[in-house]
Amino acid sequence: MSDPLAVIAQFPGVPEAVDEARQAVDRLYRHRVLRRASPAVSTESSLRGARASAAIEGVDVPLDALRRDEAHDPLVQGALRASAEMGRMGSTWRAAPRQVLARLHAVAAAGLAPQEELGRPRSLDEAPDPLSLGPAPAAADAASRMEGLLGLLEQPTKAPAVVLAAVVHAELAVLRPFGTADGIVARSAGRLTLVEYGLDPKSLVAVEVGHLELPYGEALRAYLSGTPEGVAAWVQHCASAVTLGVRETTAICEAMQRG
Repeated sequence: MSDPLAVIAQFPGVPEAVDEARQAVDRLYRHRVLRRASPAVSTESSLRGARASAAIEGVDVPLDALRRDEAHDPLVQGALRASAEMGRMGSTWRAAPRQVLARLHAVAAAGLAPQEELGRPRSLDEAPDPLSLGPAPAAADAASRMEGLLGLLEQPTKAPAVVLAAVVHAELAVLRPFGTADGIVARSAGRLTLVEYGLDPKSLVAVEVGHLELPYGEALRAYLSGTPEGVAAWVQHCASAVTLGVRETTAICEAMQRG
């Protein structure tokens, strides 16, 4: 059986970037604070990740406003709900990814889309383009590619979790399968993949913060080119986002250590 993800994992520059991310996560997991405060670190990481994910979509609110529950923008609230939902959907991700994506959209897009559209693939050929990626694929084309992505998730692969997460994330971001809150869903699914496929099993890495710090839209446009170089550039971007997310979580650990 072919393993297209394993092919991507060997594109120039990808093995080195993936290895750097893996080593960064390994160092984080050895932090002494995690012996007693791993759940608290994960909670704070998720909060910062949700804030960053909303900021990528253009709604940037202070972290303190989230802590005080003073951010009422529906997109921010959707990012927070999707972040919380990830913790409940992890065990389902491998077995029923379609169900998980529908649920993530239902919680992320509440207040942004009509009730009857929550969790359902879009029927219109047009979709919002907050990252200036260009026109979305037609609804039928997006649905077809989604089937291909779901099929890919069902196949065994030798590719590292970073590569799988990068492809899942990019496909959802560029296909915009739901027509609302697709970026929130894409980044949530990417992080969930890192958790469930073994790179970050405790969901400690604030990878969304890394995406925010890097040229996110530019990297997605490189992926859209479909060339080996463009796809490799996107996977390298995702690996760098993990490394930067580790830096963010390490800062959380250091702050907790100082009390």
